[in-house]
Amino acid sequence: MTDEVVSSAPPGDGAGFVEWVRPHLPAMARLAARLAVGADRDDIVQESLARAWSKRSQYDADRGTASAWLLAITADQARKSVRRLRPVAELDDHDGPVSRPDLDARMDVDHALATLSARQRLAVDCYYFADLSIADTAAVMGCSEGTVKSTLSDARARLRTLLEVTE
Repeated sequence: MTDEVVSSAPPGDGAGFVEWVRPHLPAMARLAARLAVGADRDDIVQESLARAWSKRSQYDADRGTASAWLLAITADQARKSVRRLRPVAELDDHDGPVSRPDLDARMDVDHALATLSARQRLAVDCYYFADLSIADTAAVMGCSEGTVKSTLSDARARLRTLLEVTE
């Protein structure tokens, strides 16, 4: 996690705002992709940026970093996007299944993550996949740092039992 220079407010002009959010775009994209599988992450980031622009006067540097504020907006937009997703008709299998160990391992992890509670998934996604600090994860989740630590501990324990390799 890189140290962040805290500015008092996002700039009111478009070019300044772009420069203000630019360092946070990769984390926003990672979080959107993790929280809204099947949705277009770029659309989510774009909706998040539009929301941040319209609400820029509400940003308060005393309450948290710009990163945490932008990622909280992104998490909210990702949840909205998931609710809008419609089931897609399944395609018929024309070819037999192809075994790919790398994909199988990824699917095991994704399946294990899907069994976590929504709160645990958000904590894991923010801390491990969006590379947020405990403090920023707490700001995104709207809870204390101790709650984040406890939630991550519970999530790791659950994942450990689900992903144990038996030989």
